[in-house]
Amino acid sequence: MRNKLIATLVALPLLVISMSAMAADPAVGRWKTYDEETGKPRLIVDVYEAKGGTIAAKVVDTLFAPNATCTACTGAAKNKPIKDMVIVWGLKPDGAAYSGGTVLKLANGKTYKSKAELLSPNKLQVSGCLGFICKHQEWTREH
Repeated sequence: MRNKLIATLVALPLLVISMSAMAADPAVGRWKTYDEETGKPRLIVDVYEAKGGTIAAKVVDTLFAPNATCTACTGAAKNKPIKDMVIVWGLKPDGAAYSGGTVLKLANGKTYKSKAELLSPNKLQVSGCLGFICKHQEWTREH
């Protein structure tokens, strides 16, 4: 009886940890983005759970220029550092995908409707859409 109690007390924290790990959104984590024209790595972004259960992405590193700013952005983001800038927000889980979000295209400073889909555990397809026309970008998970 005492051994069962000890085993239960040891196993309970492990069960709680494993359950919380399973509850984490599979898109959450660090991802590498690529330049549309050259295919070279461009940014490291942190995809995280934001308020209301939505998904957002924030730049944690610029691979093309360490002190890059968003010269094409307007308003409060104009000429601000790209590092620490939120570039995707408001994505809501929609089955195996995400929809209803917004993406900021740093190259032109414009925002577009966004959706995303986890293609595999290490590939996330993020789309920016204007009407029915969407451009897709594949991000790879950082390890």
